[in-house]
Amino acid sequence: MARTKLTTKKLAQRIDLSYFKRPHPFRRLRLILSVAAPLAAILWLGWYAFTRDNHVYSGGGVSTAHAILSTECNACHVKQAGSFSAKASNQGCESCHDGPIHHADQLFTPNCANCHEEHRGHSLLAATSNISCTQCHANLHTAGAATRFAQSVTRFDGDHPEFAALRLGSSDPGTIKFNHAVHLKHNLRGPSGLVDLDCQDCHRPAVANSALKYGAPASPETDSAPLSAHQPAIAEKSLPPSMDYRRAYMSPIAYAKHCVACHGLQFDPHFQESVPHDTPEVIHAFLMKKFQDYIPSHPSELRVAAPVPERDLPQKPLPIAFRILSQQQWVDLKVAESEQLLWRKTCAQCHALSFAKQSPFPLVAYSNITKRWFQHAVFDHDTHKLLKCVECHSQATTSRDTSDVLIPGIKTCQNCHHAGSNSAESRCFECHTYHDWANAKEVRGSFVLSRLGRGN
Repeated sequence: MARTKLTTKKLAQRIDLSYFKRPHPFRRLRLILSVAAPLAAILWLGWYAFTRDNHVYSGGGVSTAHAILSTECNACHVKQAGSFSAKASNQGCESCHDGPIHHADQLFTPNCANCHEEHRGHSLLAATSNISCTQCHANLHTAGAATRFAQSVTRFDGDHPEFAALRLGSSDPGTIKFNHAVHLKHNLRGPSGLVDLDCQDCHRPAVANSALKYGAPASPETDSAPLSAHQPAIAEKSLPPSMDYRRAYMSPIAYAKHCVACHGLQFDPHFQESVPHDTPEVIHAFLMKKFQDYIPSHPSELRVAAPVPERDLPQKPLPIAFRILSQQQWVDLKVAESEQLLWRKTCAQCHALSFAKQSPFPLVAYSNITKRWFQHAVFDHDTHKLLKCVECHSQATTSRDTSDVLIPGIKTCQNCHHAGSNSAESRCFECHTYHDWANAKEVRGSFVLSRLGRGN
């Protein structure tokens, strides 16, 4: 039987144009989800808003230092008029941290969040990337006079210049005459026999627990003195190394702490004690009192040998002549003899003394011992204590001149601090700080415990 050929019009007439009006399970499910999903999202966000929990808006975990503020977004994200978003602002940061600017002549001041990036997990906010520093220091310019720092520094193990203290023409400004090579000799004569001095016998942090072998302990006030404006005095000795600056830097050398046992200041056979390690005026007053107190109970000492006159008859010696002095004459004589010994020999062994005709006392040059060599960087001896001292201070064993600068050069530091996974940290923040904390202002707290989720 022949098949009837259907036209397009007849085929179209077979289509039910009202098919979409008939109920269907998938269309019903789509409708339910279209209404339920937005409603659930609104209820979910409404619940977080009601409980003031802002985790849902967080861009990621916050640093350990800011963990207590993880639900207080508005502590850092301050809403500004005319702006929909509330970005982290300097105002939010400075409510807790008043970080002073780096330098008065800097061309611009970056926002806090530009260098300290939050919401990257439990990271250290101070561990800034090098780009935070090199945005200026790769091509350094200032708003004032020409800078005295290197104009292009991009990385420590690359174009970083040699440390300033070791550059050509630099020397130790100290005036104390000291010979490291002599003091590190084998079988050196000590206060109780032969000794072998070690670096730690003189150079140690202020909070070192072991007693000094050849000196007397200094007062707590001396040990606690800060070395710079970046290093506040800390009274507690129980602080961890990461917080105690007195562990990081070596205590300055002091005569009473390090030298007194071997280098006494005896002045006369009549006395066992030494003169105080002080100014010539103080020493003179000490000598006067010592001899004035001594002579009344020893009147026989007033009979002293008279000066022998010069003559040309050596074959016939003259009998010893004596003369009787008054008490004041004897005191003046003994003080003069003691001062001659001290000024010309004992004190001159270490100090630079100059004598003026119009002055009865010598002028003693200020010791000028450098307390901190890196004036624009930080260093922690405590974190380097696994190394032998001579690994970094290699020239100490042969140094004979005070002017020698014995700190390690940059090449020594680069042995450990360089790029790579098996190396010590070498980014800028490891040694340098941006904020001039000497100009920091006190911050007045504004948070309450209940706001931080610690109230009852």
